Amino acid sequence: MQVAFLVAPEGIEQVELTEPWQAVTDAGHTPKLVSTESGRVQAYHHLDKADTFPVDRTVGEARPEDFDALVLPGGVANPDALRMDDDAVAFAKGFFDLDKPVAAICHAPWTLVEADVLRGRTLTSWPSLRTDITNAGGTWVDEPVKVCTAGSNTLITSRKPDDLKAFCETFLKEFAR
Repeated sequence: MQVAFLVAPEGIEQVELTEPWQAVTDAGHTPKLVSTESGRVQAYHHLDKADTFPVDRTVGEARPEDFDALVLPGGVANPDALRMDDDAVAFAKGFFDLDKPVAAICHAPWTLVEADVLRGRTLTSWPSLRTDITNAGGTWVDEPVKVCTAGSNTLITSRKPDDLKAFCETFLKEFAR
């Protein structure tokens, strides 16, 4: 299974990238880092710079058809930058259009708000996104992990880094269906 990880050039919460990436790798699947720019992306530990990671493909080069699933790591700046990039929004929306599973954690649903794919969906996120999700037609719940099959695809969401274990276990199970 090929799993796309969509991130902005900086502002990714490192643990929300590295733990799901490792889970995908440990399950025998192939993760690919997709970003709006080539080169390396800058991750953060909350507000402090952390490691950088090499981009495998830009959103201009990647197509949702090339992947089996999508993971959207959080970090405040990461999804905020992605939702301002038309190609990144279209890339994320493409997984919904193709009925492919999507997993998003923390602030990552901001990209999905912009893609207008949350109408009728139930999901969780960092609590500050509650109003944005509700305004986008979704229903927000405060749960460690939420699986929503109310749309054409499966959407798996979690609130924060403390939920990563449940998030990774759940999205791997759902991606394998």
